[in-house]
Amino acid sequence: MTAEPPVLVTGLPRSGTSWVGRMLTASGRLVYVNEPLNPQRPPGRSPGVLDASVTHRFQYICPDNETPWLAAFSRTVALRYGWAAELRRNHGPGDLARMAKYGTAFTLGRLLARRALLDDPFALLSAQWFAERLGCRVVVVVRDPVSFAGSWRRLGWRVDVRELLGQPLLMRDHPYVAELEPFSGERDVITAAAVLWRVAWRVTGTMARRAAGLRVVCYEDLCAAPLDGFRDLYDWCGLPWTDRAVRRITAASTSSRRPARSPFTWSGLSRTAYRPMDSRRALTAASLPHEDAARVQHLVQEREAAVGEPDSDRPPVALVRHPLDSSPPPPA
Repeated sequence: MTAEPPVLVTGLPRSGTSWVGRMLTASGRLVYVNEPLNPQRPPGRSPGVLDASVTHRFQYICPDNETPWLAAFSRTVALRYGWAAELRRNHGPGDLARMAKYGTAFTLGRLLARRALLDDPFALLSAQWFAERLGCRVVVVVRDPVSFAGSWRRLGWRVDVRELLGQPLLMRDHPYVAELEPFSGERDVITAAAVLWRVAWRVTGTMARRAAGLRVVCYEDLCAAPLDGFRDLYDWCGLPWTDRAVRRITAASTSSRRPARSPFTWSGLSRTAYRPMDSRRALTAASLPHEDAARVQHLVQEREAAVGEPDSDRPPVALVRHPLDSSPPPPA
């Protein structure tokens, strides 16, 4: 009997990947693995989870550099925890507690024939490789660029585009990443986020056309109709749509405030950006003033118009569609 495939949920940071990942684990058939490609520790740099050296944010993995990654991720998705490797690198009290948590989850998951779910925004540029070489069902979550940029501005986040420009294989396979070069050192968060969104969307569109195991979903669509959207994702991922899943997704998508006890852990050893929310009300909350929202839309559309490529080489759908002053607040 063919083993069920692992699942990867990815997308730019602050696009809702943690929410989507946690809703999929409501199936009870998946073991949640948080950001193995994150270059910061924690949650990254844990050789028990992933015994490979991450050198870049948004690490690009392809057949030409896959040797260490294929061996390491094959163990990860098979839920084989590297106890010895973890102990050699990390052995403080917090490290030991985290090792016990993940090691136990991996071992029980393997014994119970569960599948790995990787929630990792930093795997976005390598999504095609995960689909083709590891057989993952890849869910790429894309968020409206206005609300995405608003979330990054609220947090004061900036991307160092040298992390992308310094990966020759990425530049070879997705040459339009070079569009980021003029924005190296860009201090305006709105501009930098909009251009990053546009380039990431082009990479996503290219990968979606090349890889059959990759599914692009819109965060706003899931917010508007979470049960319909997740039922479709469950079917695509080969997960059972049960009453338990319905109850947990409903509870996690209709909360107007964070409850005292959540159906999912979002702090401590399992820390993620996910929190329960009222997903429909999220769609009416403003994230950017009108002028800034207009600037984001102009930057995204301007870059698209400047490409000048045939329609078949463009991303399959357009996501610049929400009112300028009406965008969701930051999700996971």
